[in-house]
Amino acid sequence: MIRIASYNVENLYARPKVFDSSDWTIGEPILLAYQQVNTLFAKNQYNANDKQTMLSLLERLEIYTRNDVHALRRKYAVSPRWAWLRKNRGSFDREPQDRNLDVSIIANSRNDWIGWVELAKGPTNEISTRMTSQVIRDVNADIIGIVEAEDRPSLVKFNSELLGGMYDHVMLIDGNDERGIDVGIMTKSNFPIESIQSNVDRMDNAGIIFSRDCPQYTVRTPNGTIVHVLINHFKSQSGGTGDAKRRRQAGAVRAIADNLINQGQHVVVMGDLNEGPQVVGQHAPNLTALYNNNSRLVECFSLAAFQIGNRPGTFDSCGIRNRFDYIFISQSLVQNFIGGTVFRNGLWGSRVTRPTDWPTYPQITNSSEQASDHGAIYIDLNI
Repeated sequence: MIRIASYNVENLYARPKVFDSSDWTIGEPILLAYQQVNTLFAKNQYNANDKQTMLSLLERLEIYTRNDVHALRRKYAVSPRWAWLRKNRGSFDREPQDRNLDVSIIANSRNDWIGWVELAKGPTNEISTRMTSQVIRDVNADIIGIVEAEDRPSLVKFNSELLGGMYDHVMLIDGNDERGIDVGIMTKSNFPIESIQSNVDRMDNAGIIFSRDCPQYTVRTPNGTIVHVLINHFKSQSGGTGDAKRRRQAGAVRAIADNLINQGQHVVVMGDLNEGPQVVGQHAPNLTALYNNNSRLVECFSLAAFQIGNRPGTFDSCGIRNRFDYIFISQSLVQNFIGGTVFRNGLWGSRVTRPTDWPTYPQITNSSEQASDHGAIYIDLNI
């Protein structure tokens, strides 16, 4: 028997501060401002409206601030609340010596300077990090997909220092998200990763498809069986604009999986797909490509031996609309499916009191100490 798991760990050591607020009405406008201002920075030419929008966005990000005479000025901080303005070359803005005057943007195009806005990060809660390691140890998967890890050095360090070198093979390829929320994989010693293929540059008519990546790992099991593992983190629901992106991502994953299945290969698709069904018995609307048109991918929640527990979801309150985390297997593996579950012991969610629908580690006393606001999900296969 082998165990395959997926877990959104919400960063291991450092996490953008914008994600720390339990009130997403605070964090979401900051994240949107960050995305918008970097998009404006990339323009070939800046017009007057662009510059005025940049000033407003940088003020929202608290990179600029109003002084006591209401002039817009640079805000100098050792540890900013939300973000840094990084300027490597050229000149972007000018702050007059007269404190009654506003800072102004003097760059007229992307060619005039090199720079960007970078989200400020803070250390994750120490108890939370230890609880994350406890979840991974207790799940004890042979192959585990990791979602929202900062980078490979952090994942290697986490495996060495908190998991005691539980995994011999640790891999993470930087993806399209510059915030340090990438996807990776860890496998035990007798599950070598034989090849890696990134899909970070995969495009369609609308542009780059994957928010992070959909890396394809070829893993050999102890009995010689080859399994192709596709790990995903689809577009988030922040800003209410992710539906079309998730539809494109689901379609691309389906195409990659179909190509492998047509070659007679075993395929496992896993990760945080960031969308749940509207009601029990249906699938998430924007993930339709993974289900319809004679799909040869089978979702773990649909298999009789999979134990969902007292709640149908995997994120926060674990309602059906919060079923964000998935494992799909190719039909070639269904006969080998033994069981699986959602492991929620490290999940507290956004609630004030301890959850009653699932057991939680006694060391966790509030939401800031939870291992993650996602449960880990795993399946067992007899291969």
